[in-house]
Amino acid sequence: MHDIVQEYYGRTLQHSGDLKTSACCDISQVPEWLKPLLARIHPEVLSRYYGCGLVCPPLLEGCRILDLGCGSGRDVYALAQLVGPKGQVIGVDMTEEQLAVAERHKAFHRDAFGYDNVRFLHGYIERLDELGLDPGSFDVIVSNCVVNLSPDKDAVLKGVYRLLKDGGEFYFSDVYADRRVPAVVRNDSVLYGECLGGALYWNDFLSLSQCYGFADPRLVADRPLAITDPELAARTGSIRFYSATYRLFKLDGLESACEDYGQAVIYRGGIPGHPHGFALDKHHDIETGKVFPVCGNTWRMLHDTRFKEHFSFIGDFSRHYGLFAGCGGGIPFDQESNPTSFCC
Repeated sequence: MHDIVQEYYGRTLQHSGDLKTSACCDISQVPEWLKPLLARIHPEVLSRYYGCGLVCPPLLEGCRILDLGCGSGRDVYALAQLVGPKGQVIGVDMTEEQLAVAERHKAFHRDAFGYDNVRFLHGYIERLDELGLDPGSFDVIVSNCVVNLSPDKDAVLKGVYRLLKDGGEFYFSDVYADRRVPAVVRNDSVLYGECLGGALYWNDFLSLSQCYGFADPRLVADRPLAITDPELAARTGSIRFYSATYRLFKLDGLESACEDYGQAVIYRGGIPGHPHGFALDKHHDIETGKVFPVCGNTWRMLHDTRFKEHFSFIGDFSRHYGLFAGCGGGIPFDQESNPTSFCC
């Protein structure tokens, strides 16, 4: 599969317009705060962008970030501006043609930003231990529509967990299916290159994450994908695909379900770009100044991470009240959507 991906992204695709589906195309509206960051990125880097979402979580200043499958470097150069001169962003990719684009414009971005905090490595996201990166050395690891392309997703998650600091997070967008993808789709080179053939069944992804230490994956955003090429749509049949952004925290003490300990938090503000509230995930939009009841896992995700200083915390773990109300099962993604297409 590595050969298929390298051929597809290194030689077959020359720009985002060559894609046959919306899987590797961010159709969400670009937020206003991101536009000036993108305006400082070289046009060739932007033209070779194949991501499916936004992998810039808040509060990154001074952070050390690793981008898995960085491609031509669009997300690396956007994140470099968010972490600032005291932070660092390292991009890893196996496709030499993509990395050549990223490397070619390092001086351009150094001059545009006024500092140099970016590094690119040639390597495989399944073999992160071969890159000379220290365990527990990253605050945040990101990935944009790349994990689905890996033939060994177990190794990816295991490597991510090893490299994250305690309290760090894996914040990434990827493609998921509403069922296990059959071999006829999985082995189709075009469908695989378009990020569909390698998509995980969403519930298998949750189980895999929990297996490697990420006890409570949190869904941040999602959208249904459109397969716009009629021939490819016929090959995938009735399988439904989704682009989804998750955040996985490396935290001791997280439980497999949302348990109620009578706790609450108050967001005090101060996170740049989030004056009126903070959205931890799709179901936790915490309004500034208001007492917000939370489960024990959410309490830890805010208390034991870089977000702590922006919250007040109520309660402890001394008394348990059972499962937190509203913690249920079923497919987590929205089933209907009518977005306006947008490609960076």
